[in-house]
Amino acid sequence: MKKLTSTLLLAAMAMTATAQAPKWINNVKLSGYGIAQYQYVDQKDNSSNSFNLRLARFSLDGRILKDWYWKAQIQFNGNTSNLGSSPKVVDMFVEWQHFDWLRIKMGQFKNPFTFENPMNPIDQGFIGYGQVVQQLANFTGRDGSHSSNGRDIGIQFQGDFLKNSNGRNLLHYQIGVFNGQGINVKDVDQQKNIIGGVWVMPVKGMRLGWFGWTGSYARKGEWTDETGVTRNGKRSLQQRRYAFSAEYLVNDWTFRTEYAHQTGYGFKNRYQDSDEPASNNADINYTNGDKAQGVYALVIAPIIKNRFHAKARYDMYEPSGDASRMKTNYEVGLDYEFTKNIELSGIYCYTHDRAASDRDYSTLDFQVSYRF
Repeated sequence: MKKLTSTLLLAAMAMTATAQAPKWINNVKLSGYGIAQYQYVDQKDNSSNSFNLRLARFSLDGRILKDWYWKAQIQFNGNTSNLGSSPKVVDMFVEWQHFDWLRIKMGQFKNPFTFENPMNPIDQGFIGYGQVVQQLANFTGRDGSHSSNGRDIGIQFQGDFLKNSNGRNLLHYQIGVFNGQGINVKDVDQQKNIIGGVWVMPVKGMRLGWFGWTGSYARKGEWTDETGVTRNGKRSLQQRRYAFSAEYLVNDWTFRTEYAHQTGYGFKNRYQDSDEPASNNADINYTNGDKAQGVYALVIAPIIKNRFHAKARYDMYEPSGDASRMKTNYEVGLDYEFTKNIELSGIYCYTHDRAASDRDYSTLDFQVSYRF
């Protein structure tokens, strides 16, 4: 409660400061959104029937002089297993935007990996991001890192160029250097992650992209090596990832598919708190092995253009790189936009999970989303 109060006070101070901002700071605005959820799951021994506060976000952004854009965003979660993880800073960056072909971003922000990762959770369209995006873009993190909402701390270069006769850019690139430890955490092993992508836009509304990721995730702690000897110190696990992405947006239709692959082990326990013993355990999760892959494909079709949509998604993830522990979701649903700021969505999901004791189960999910 004390931490929450402090965060709210900081937000209030920031808004107060905004009202008195000097002339060289301009276009400052407060925005945000929230998602309330009801979810029913009929999985044996893991059933649920609950209203949830999925998340709420509040952000301040603006410009400094003409060329600099900045943003600060805080996230609040309800029904969390560790209330200490909420609220948390998810974005805090500044970006130099003088040229279209070269923009430089510094701070904490989204990893430049996959098309879906940088999407707003409301615009993404389903119960949540695709499994492979959650695991390999570092939402939950296959490597054992803490929940980072697909973000890290670093510096990124990006831009658009090669205009056609209509003035539309045909090529986009982005490449960044990051700590590799997730949000709000310093580097541990002094090795940096290099993440980047490039995509072409041959026709209006279409993107075809390729992404790469090389680096490590590290932890200070204790582990038992292959010979049974207990060791203590820093342990780094190499991470190699790539992804292929395609998207086409036309007349309020959305088609999107992405495939991603990972090579590299993860830690046995997820990092939560530096004072927790489990977070200081550096044993490797050999159950999943050193490979993972996944793919999703979705379509969102207008019933009433810009108002009422039907949708379907195939979402498959293999945490061990083969079919032995494969989890597949088949989703269908509807959404209705009362206004551009309020949306109601309902999704039915049938899951087949080969790693679970109850392999086949269903989920009903309803979400009310609002923006301001």
